[in-house]
Amino acid sequence: MKFGEKVRTLRLQQEKSQQACADAAGVSRRAYIAYETEGKLPRTREVYQRLAAFFGVELTYLLTDDEEFVAEASAEYGSRGRRQAEALLAEMTGLFAGGELSESDRDAIMIAMQKVYFECKANNKKYGSHKKDD
Repeated sequence: MKFGEKVRTLRLQQEKSQQACADAAGVSRRAYIAYETEGKLPRTREVYQRLAAFFGVELTYLLTDDEEFVAEASAEYGSRGRRQAEALLAEMTGLFAGGELSESDRDAIMIAMQKVYFECKANNKKYGSHKKDD
């Protein structure tokens, strides 16, 4: 189940309004609605933490591995890192569609790709900040 489905289900089960959820998360009502209906994800880990506390669930319930990866990329590298992480996940998901890999093998590959992503981003940041003097 995706993040948006989880928060919508929790909200309906607990009979809470979208506005109450948005207030608890510290986001606009429009942003919260986008989580439920458009598949948008919170920009910061704090929003996930606030929602988990509000609904009385563990943070790990709201975060799938993919969503946690996007949140970490966003926190570390901003909106560009977020877009790159989402693109990587989309490409990897397409690669796995209809494949012969077991669920555990797919998870292992995704975790390895996420690790490589962060290592490459760290190296690019480390070496990309030096300007060449002419």
